[in-house]
Amino acid sequence: MIISPSILCWPMAGRMALSLPITIPCLRVRCNGTALPASHSSNARVLILGATGRVGGSTARALSNCCPNLQLVVAGRSREKGEQLLRDIGKQAEFVDVDIDDATALRAILDGVDLVVHAAGPFQCREQCNVLEAAIVSKTAYIDVCDGREYSQRAKGLNEKAKAAGIPAITTAGIFPGISNVMAAELVHLAKDESSGSGLKPEHLRFYYFTAGSGGAGPTILATSFLLLGEEVIAYRKGEKVVRQPYSGPVTVDFGKAVGKRTVYLLNLPEVASAHEILGVPNVSARFGTAPAIWNWAMVAVAKFVPQELLGNRATIDTLVRLSDPLVRALDGAVGELMSMRVDLECVNGRKSIGLFTHSNLSICVGVATAAFVRAVLEGSTEPGVWFPEEPGGIAVQARPLLLERASVGTLNFVMNRAPWMVEGDPKEIGFGIYIP
Repeated sequence: MIISPSILCWPMAGRMALSLPITIPCLRVRCNGTALPASHSSNARVLILGATGRVGGSTARALSNCCPNLQLVVAGRSREKGEQLLRDIGKQAEFVDVDIDDATALRAILDGVDLVVHAAGPFQCREQCNVLEAAIVSKTAYIDVCDGREYSQRAKGLNEKAKAAGIPAITTAGIFPGISNVMAAELVHLAKDESSGSGLKPEHLRFYYFTAGSGGAGPTILATSFLLLGEEVIAYRKGEKVVRQPYSGPVTVDFGKAVGKRTVYLLNLPEVASAHEILGVPNVSARFGTAPAIWNWAMVAVAKFVPQELLGNRATIDTLVRLSDPLVRALDGAVGELMSMRVDLECVNGRKSIGLFTHSNLSICVGVATAAFVRAVLEGSTEPGVWFPEEPGGIAVQARPLLLERASVGTLNFVMNRAPWMVEGDPKEIGFGIYIP
């Protein structure tokens, strides 16, 4: 099957846009990380764990749209929801029941699978990487949508085992973290390219995220949010690790058209550590905010007044989710499901560039983003080992633009390597790629 993406337009700061037509086949991966010919694409078999949830189901729908010849195996806790998903995505799919905590059952279901997508979150408080370990034993390519710092580091600890087995694996391969990591890596790469020979170095990297309500992502996002409120925030300042209180340090950020200015707060997200270590940026932080503002105030109150031991207890979190989910769903209908992420890079000479990604529905775009990672792995863009998205072993440098283009399908606004004023204001083009505020 041949996939023909739309024209790739890669805006460069201070330059005219470069447009390239691209035709990329959907391939099948070998266990050593290389790709099989496109003629084998109809044999590729992808297992999605957590497929009856918002993120897993969205990933299944996105894959069925962009690679309809893939054989999808969807797994979840609700057979009723699973059967509804099968009706949505067509004949090239089947539903299975599996307990991800049962290693024997996992290995059995992975038999004959080319790649497994682990979307059965939340990942906080999980002490073992059962799915990744089973994937390594069964020699199955792997990606997850983990947003937990400890879990992602634990997954990275299996890097040598995955290399020895010849298995390509990417952790934190969703929308944020995931696409945001790749945006950061590309900004750093472009900055270094533009400053070749000048000694210019990246100094500050800031991740900013916004969702209206739950972003349409449902109970999993709620559970993740509550769990994150029980974790101290790790950030980096002048190369040193610093610890901050969760949902503190509010700043107002302009997310550009369709979103505008929003207040965001510190959270303990895995891309902070991975970007600091991999991209070599000495100052890194991540902030998140939501709407309406009452939810931010509630999150601040929970972080301040609810003991961390309670927020780290899954039974407590499940209770909080049950109590708040009906209200959140009602508000989602009123405030919409808008999401936006902004990645800011500042170099030592004051040069600033940003990437911006805005979509009308988080639960849709996270599936499109995860599907983009699936396609990259199947096409051989990932080497054997366990990688973060910003590592060249995870997504090859030359494969990043295509990954970002695929992930940005359906966005309201997607720009890369722009000066902040070009996003924050309403710049006018006066011709020849020249803008004025």
